[in-house]
Formats: sequence, C-alpha cells, structure tokens
Amino acid sequence: MSDIDHAPPDHASQDARAKRNVFVLVCAQAILGAQMPMLFTVGGLAGQSLASNICFATLPISLIVLGSMLTASPLATFMQRYGRRAGFTLGAIGGALGGAIGAYGLYVASFPIFLLGSFLTGMYMSAQGFYRFAAADTATDAFRPKAISYVMAGGLASAIIGPQLVKATADAYVVPFFGTYIAVIVLNIVGSTMFWFLDIPKPPVPAEDSPKGRTRLELLKTPRIAVAIICGMVTYALMNLVMTSTPLAVVGCGFTPGIAADIVSAHVLAMFAPSFFTGHLIVRFGVEKILATGLLILAASGAVALQGVELENFYISLILLGVGWNFGFIGATTMLTASHEPHERGRVQGMNDVLVFGGVTVASLASGGLLNCSGGTAVEGWNMVAMAMTPFLVLAGGALLWLTLRPREETS
Repeated sequence: MSDIDHAPPDHASQDARAKRNVFVLVCAQAILGAQMPMLFTVGGLAGQSLASNICFATLPISLIVLGSMLTASPLATFMQRYGRRAGFTLGAIGGALGGAIGAYGLYVASFPIFLLGSFLTGMYMSAQGFYRFAAADTATDAFRPKAISYVMAGGLASAIIGPQLVKATADAYVVPFFGTYIAVIVLNIVGSTMFWFLDIPKPPVPAEDSPKGRTRLELLKTPRIAVAIICGMVTYALMNLVMTSTPLAVVGCGFTPGIAADIVSAHVLAMFAPSFFTGHLIVRFGVEKILATGLLILAASGAVALQGVELENFYISLILLGVGWNFGFIGATTMLTASHEPHERGRVQGMNDVLVFGGVTVASLASGGLLNCSGGTAVEGWNMVAMAMTPFLVLAGGALLWLTLRPREETS
C-alpha cells in the first residue's frame, strides 16, 4: 500500500484500516522503541565516564531530548507534505546515524562527539512521538483513544528488549557501552522496514480557498489545547526528570549497573503495560478523570522516592512513575487529537511536541545537576529530584481543574 489519497471510507472499513496501521505501529514501537530504554540506561553512565565534570553526566540524554524538540516541528511539516511513512523512515535514519556517531565518540573517548551522536538520536525520538498521532489518523472517533493506547502498548515489548540488549552488549567490547550503540544502529535499520506496510493517506494539498486553520497563538488560546499541552509537558518532563537520574542514583547508592537496568526495565514496562486498557478507561470515564488519576499517581511516585533508597523504594517509585506517565500522556494526547481540525494537524502536533520536548529537555538538564550537585551524597540528590516534582504537578492539576470548571462550550 502507498501513501496516496483515498475516498473517505465508511466506519467499518476505516477502523479495519486503522487496526492494520495500529499493528504496524505496535511492531515499530516494539523494535525501534527498544533503543530508548537502552540509551536512557547507558547515556548517563557513559556521560559520567566521558565528562570532565560529573554535573554534566546526563547531558547526553538532554541532547537526545533537545534534538527531539528541535526536529519535532520540521518533522511534522515534512509528514504533512510527504506522509507518515517518509517521516518515520527519516527519523530511523537519524537514529542510526546518531548511534554510529555515539559509538565513534565512545571509541575515541570524545565527549563532544558523543554528544553530537546523542543530539542526532533525538530525531528518532521525535519521530517516535508521532506514532501515537499516526494511530489516530485513520481511526473513527470511537476507536481513536484505543488506537493511541494500543500503539503505546507496543512499548511493552521494547521495555523487555531494550534492557536485555543493554545487558548483552554493554560489556561486549573493550570500550564500555560501544556494543550498545552498535545495537542501536541495527534496531533502526531493521525497524524502518515496518513502515512500508503503513496505509495512511497523505494529507490532501489544500486549495487556495480552503480553510487555513487557526494560528499557533489562536490554538494555544483554546482551553482544551492549552491544558492538553500543559499536562503532556508536565507528565513527560517529570517522568524524564526521575528516569534520567535513576541509573546514576541506583549506582551511587551502591547497586550495580545491571540492577539499574532491571529497575529501568520495570519502569518502562509500567509505562506501557497499562496501555492495553487506558483507552477503554478514557472511553468509559472520560479523559479528564484519567488525566487527573495520572497526576495523582506521579505524586505517589515522588512520595515513595522520598521514603528511602532501598531497592523496593526504587522499584515501587519507578513503577508508579511509569503508570502515572501512561495515564497522563495518553490522556493528554487523546484530548489534543480531539481538539483541532484535520487541516490543523501538522501545526498543532508539531507545536505540541516542540513544547513537550522543550520541557523534557529542561528536565533532563536539571536531572544530573539535582542529583550530583545539589547535595553531598546520592541520597540527598535523589531526594531533591523527587521534591522537584511538586510545583509542576500543582501546575498541571490546577490547569486541569480550571478546565473542568469551565462550561463545555467555552473550552473548545
């Protein structure tokens, strides 16, 4: 099948096509998505070994997220013109190139080269962020929350594959983590073949007299869009803030990198396992209630982290962090996709991911500083990371409450 324009199908055939696309995107999420827990597990540890100042240990992860932020809007525009398949393939090329440069940076022990590879890897992370939007492209209104949720569930397999690949490759060569970055290259090459099976029409070229859609400022002034973006930013940024510092905190508290990988694996499993039913919960209870539940679970994650640095604290906190992210991020995505017109898709989704990944970039930059430079020990640094969640959860919760108290006709 190719990315060509089709006549509007009926609901049954539309959902049949949507289900096929969801299956393809789930497979891509499972294979290509495995590189993200790999990079987030070893990125900080590799950075710590290369950086001259340990406060910059998580800078490689920050560069991944910065690359995602800066490429989100161009990728959205590219996909609006050339289709999802072309955009996702371009993202995989960026991921493979970033993996290759990162491996070379490790080989020559160059932190700047390693950072360049991390930045280019962000192109893949940005493309992966659009999988959830692609799932909604061909789905009916009734199937859309489930389609988004199922694609996110593909991360369940990546949560298993990624950390196991870290264990198998981290010490496969004399240079630590070199093999992990070689594996990243292979995953991008293999995973990119999935996109040939997508059947998502290219957006039609707008006629000169067709609606131009709202400007970015007008879109941001739309209450439901604004709250969806705020909740998406806070949910993703806090998840990244804690997850980025977790391997460093675990190792700093006397545990092994293998245990750190297991904790990250449990976290990523928790991020995606609820996706099998999150969409159903949104349909049944409404997106606002699921979003609120996600924010409360994130708050519980921070509370558990503050109780101590035993293994069970790390595991429980990171599992709660994953579930809270799942409810919050899928909820925010569902709210966003139902709040704009088709001809506004590229503008809204690109703007959303620029803002979301901008917040994540700041969080990942802050993560290493909070952990390594805000106290004398790893325990003190870990407590600062957990406490930093509070003001942002209050912001997102307040925005969601404000939205629910407004009359429905004033929010769209």
